[in-house]
Amino acid sequence: MSKNIAEKAAFRFYNLAWGLAIPFLRRNRRLAEGFRQRTLRDKVPEKADVWIQAASAGESYLAWSLLKSLEPAYPIRVLLTSNTSQGFEILERAVCDVASDGNMTAHAAYFPFDKPAIMEVAVRSIQPKVMVLLELEIWPGLLSALKRHDSKILIINGRITPKSLRRYLAWPSLWRSLKPDKVLAISENDAERFASLFGKEQVEVMPNIKFDRIGDPAAHAENPLRKMFPPDMSLTVLGSTRREEEPLIEKIISDIHRRNPQGVIALFPRHIHRVKHWESALTQLAIPWALRSRAEGAVSPGTLILWDTFGELSLAYGLSKAVYVGGGLAPLGGQNFLEPLTCGIIPVIGPSWENFAWVGQEIVDQGLVRVAADWKEVADILTETVENPKPYEKVCEATLRYVKDRQGGTYLACCLINSFLPRPGCFEVTDL
Repeated sequence: MSKNIAEKAAFRFYNLAWGLAIPFLRRNRRLAEGFRQRTLRDKVPEKADVWIQAASAGESYLAWSLLKSLEPAYPIRVLLTSNTSQGFEILERAVCDVASDGNMTAHAAYFPFDKPAIMEVAVRSIQPKVMVLLELEIWPGLLSALKRHDSKILIINGRITPKSLRRYLAWPSLWRSLKPDKVLAISENDAERFASLFGKEQVEVMPNIKFDRIGDPAAHAENPLRKMFPPDMSLTVLGSTRREEEPLIEKIISDIHRRNPQGVIALFPRHIHRVKHWESALTQLAIPWALRSRAEGAVSPGTLILWDTFGELSLAYGLSKAVYVGGGLAPLGGQNFLEPLTCGIIPVIGPSWENFAWVGQEIVDQGLVRVAADWKEVADILTETVENPKPYEKVCEATLRYVKDRQGGTYLACCLINSFLPRPGCFEVTDL
């Protein structure tokens, strides 16, 4: 009884804290986008049978994969939500992609703030039969409202770091009371961590959906960036760079520009709001640069293009000679390095890549990813690769061989979702 009283008191405090914070959150540039949707001030989302929550861009691509492969047995409505503007843009594209599917209607929206009072209104309006949370989206306000309204809760492509687990285990009884109906984790280690939080009976292991997104590299044949980077241009891409490693990225830029002054560099900050920092930093480095939004026609040799628009990183990978994927020169766990491989480019990463250990050490052992010890080795490998690039076709073939036996996660996840959707005329849901 005392536990229930404590949890009720905690939720009242949580609700109050959100109420105090929301007026200030409007000043945050990233949260100001879609703010009225996040607070349900425009309108409450319409009813949906399946609600899929994708935190940001990476998870939104996973949601897109699920949407394309779901194939429900009867007509359903699907709501897709994301916390970020980048994720929301991807979800809108996903909605357009399946618009002709007669058995499914989808729409996208920003994820509401997790204030319990807001989530109660959202869940009561949406009435999802199944809530799909991608990777690690466990919000107490949302989960509590879903439990009250008897929605089935699934965590798909689940991953949880030891650091995150320690934070959640500060109040284990709370999370046990909010536990999902099923967790499909991307590795045995992730499954063990989820089991310690929710109980092992809820948890199974699945292949990572990101392996399923690796397809035919011919998809990059029609590339709108070709007008900027013709085939004979020496293009190096620094993708998904993070704030904590920016001083080291500056050294890499200076070094490869010094050794190849006619080469072109494409710099993609992981977060668009870091563009302002880079405008100042590149000016101090005295390297010719231009914003992507202002670049027209072929790029002049020796120029750095600073990407201030979203959605073109994979296109740039497809035209590059060498790639560094960020997040690894600082202890951040790395960013997704599979995408350049599908374009026929062996990426360079930093020593910190534990967030992507699910890909397997074998990918490094087979030479499909090169791990550099520091910024100088990154610069050395990039320069060497530009001078002696490996044939695109051979890299693509080796990559597809590597992922072949690791695919199937999308199919498994869609089977799980469909199993929790009641059939017409049925009132019971059968678990897998």
